[in-house]
Amino acid sequence: MKRKLVIAAVAASVVIGGGTAVAFADDEARTGAAEVRAAGPVAADRAEGSTASSSKVTAAEVIAAALRHTPGTAVGADREDDGADAGTWHVDVVQADGVEQTVAVSPDTGKVLGVQRDTDDADDADDDADEARADLAALKGADVDAREAALAVAAKGAVTDVDLDDDDRATVWSVDTAKAGEWQVDVRTGKVTQELDD
Repeated sequence: MKRKLVIAAVAASVVIGGGTAVAFADDEARTGAAEVRAAGPVAADRAEGSTASSSKVTAAEVIAAALRHTPGTAVGADREDDGADAGTWHVDVVQADGVEQTVAVSPDTGKVLGVQRDTDDADDADDDADEARADLAALKGADVDAREAALAVAAKGAVTDVDLDDDDRATVWSVDTAKAGEWQVDVRTGKVTQELDD
């Protein structure tokens, strides 16, 4: 009788829960971070930032791969949210001459899928080049790069986005995580602080 009650209770929890989730801890020495993967369509739909947590490579590894392929300074990295490229990492790399290229990296293998240079009209290209040079200038004398900022925040949660933010008086890396919110990493000190809503 107890066995039938236990089976009924388990079956009811599955129906109520709407799916199953399986978590695997990936504590490989290369990152020292845990990875959580959701199994089943319902669990994946529910998981906020599920594409970030299902990545088999970290943001720091993606940035390193992009820079090995396209040398320069990484000024941003993010995951594509939707469409055919959903889940693919895009790393913005500025070269010394101010040319910015976007490097697409596989979230499964960490291999570079391609490189794209913005081919807008001449006015937009000039604006992009000015912005890229401004990013390089903002990072002059910085001790913390995009990869290191991603590593610093990885302990807070799966990193989904790393961007240079020099709009305010201080230059910081703005780092988003799948579930733990937004963080700032000072480019000079490496100090990590949580971004608070205005």
